[in-house]
Amino acid sequence: MIRKIALLGGLSAAGLIGRMSAAELTVGRYMRDGTGHNVNGDGRRELSVEELARELKSDFEKRFDKVKEIAEDAVGKARTGEDLTKAAKEIADEALIGMNAVKARMDEIEQKLARDPGGDDLDVKSLGQQFTADERVKAFLDSTSRRGRVDMSAKATITSATTAAAGSAGDAVNQTRLPGILTPPERRLTVRDLITPGRMDGNTLEYVKETGFANNAAGTAEGAAKPQSDITFDLISTTAKVIAHHAKASRQILDDVAQLESYIDGRLRYGLAFKEEQQLLLGDGTGQNLLGIVPQATAYAAPITLASPTSIDLMRLAMLQAALAEYPATGHVMNPIDWAWIETLKDAEGRYIIGNPQGAIAPTLWGLPVVATQAMTVDKFLTGAFKLGAQVFDRWLARVEIATENEDDFIKNLITMLCEERLALAVYRPEAFIYGDFGRVA
Repeated sequence: MIRKIALLGGLSAAGLIGRMSAAELTVGRYMRDGTGHNVNGDGRRELSVEELARELKSDFEKRFDKVKEIAEDAVGKARTGEDLTKAAKEIADEALIGMNAVKARMDEIEQKLARDPGGDDLDVKSLGQQFTADERVKAFLDSTSRRGRVDMSAKATITSATTAAAGSAGDAVNQTRLPGILTPPERRLTVRDLITPGRMDGNTLEYVKETGFANNAAGTAEGAAKPQSDITFDLISTTAKVIAHHAKASRQILDDVAQLESYIDGRLRYGLAFKEEQQLLLGDGTGQNLLGIVPQATAYAAPITLASPTSIDLMRLAMLQAALAEYPATGHVMNPIDWAWIETLKDAEGRYIIGNPQGAIAPTLWGLPVVATQAMTVDKFLTGAFKLGAQVFDRWLARVEIATENEDDFIKNLITMLCEERLALAVYRPEAFIYGDFGRVA
């Protein structure tokens, strides 16, 4: 930051200071031209704040006496009927203006002295201080002719400070605010899409499942007793589970930020779906947890033996195991790490076996869709007949409710946003799902 003051010939330092505003005459130490005040032999000396206050007070009293004298003279002429000349009026106006200016500067210095008697905490010089202390200005004032022009550059380091110190430019900085809210990444949730949907009434879901079939059908001779086959059934019962969470916000912030309510709504719904996917796959059935597919699935057991089977081979053998159970598989579920491993497998010549770096084909393996989700444990896979072997029943669809019913929330202007769903999972045929291990992680 650079500010310049030009001192023109014929104008004394005392005259210049007389024209400065009160704001420029800040508390500090001032330099004045010296007529009789020699300290360093250069015709000037430093004045303390107290000395400057005394001089201003003396100057004010002299100007006040001058104004009083002019006023008394004007009153006397008015009594005798004599009109004031234009020149006399201008002199009176100048005297009043000068007296008021000195009074304003004197009041300011007295106020600053009251706040800081010692003046020790003022480290930054005002523009007037810097001007009267400048060496080129001093040399110009010492010259006999005082003709010409001299510039003073007042320099300060520009910083982001917001104080009144020289160089403070913090208040001039405009902040850049991007519109909207940056949302964290969201996982693609697709396990529910593999399972047959349904609706239910009440809290309990019951279904009858065939658990055994002794098929004794055989050719029978005429007149001979027909063989009997045995079928056993079991009544399976499960209950709907509630998955829920909530968030609190003040009424003021929801009114002031229009998009915040819909943003919270969306994030709560996503959190619900995120937890639901984990429950559908891995829920252990205890407490308020669903009994997921993996805990009920059939363990992988290769129907045939292959020499050094790859991960791709394992998935084909899992499909075979499901088909042998009369439930042809409709999809694979694995962790994204395992899917990346499979896609990057190469043959002996370095060519990708199934991966295509330049392609954009949907992930499939052996003709079945692959769901890559972090909800599945690394190095594990699930292959099965999802449409036939399981069904998800919604008692309450995912919903968000807003309320201020809590007394404490009401008096604090808080709003509770509750997001919840109620559902049950039925795994009809555990043998329709094959759960296994790739065997790469110890």
